[in-house]
Amino acid sequence: MITDKCLIRKNDKVKIIAGKDKGKISNVLKVIRKKNNNRVLVENINMVKHHVKPNAKNRQGGIIAKETSICSSNVMLMCNKCMSPVRIKIQILEDGNKTRICGKCSEIIEN
Repeated sequence: MITDKCLIRKNDKVKIIAGKDKGKISNVLKVIRKKNNNRVLVENINMVKHHVKPNAKNRQGGIIAKETSICSSNVMLMCNKCMSPVRIKIQILEDGNKTRICGKCSEIIEN
């Protein structure tokens, strides 16, 4: 069964656990939800270079570096209290709202 559930949100602090940038910590710029796989765009991670021609909008051409997305399974959320990468659990509060909590210290993770 394929699900589109992604517990990572924009502006979360994450640690890269796989790939060429393994071990780096950065912020999530964008979450891309798709049917088959969820991807995240992380600040200064998975940088690629593009060759751009000069045009009316971008007068100066050249080589620019920008981020590309990585699979959400390659990142783990960083807990602010225990300062380590953790798994995320969902807890239902008394008023019926769902919230994310740390799997290690059970601290509520604010967005």
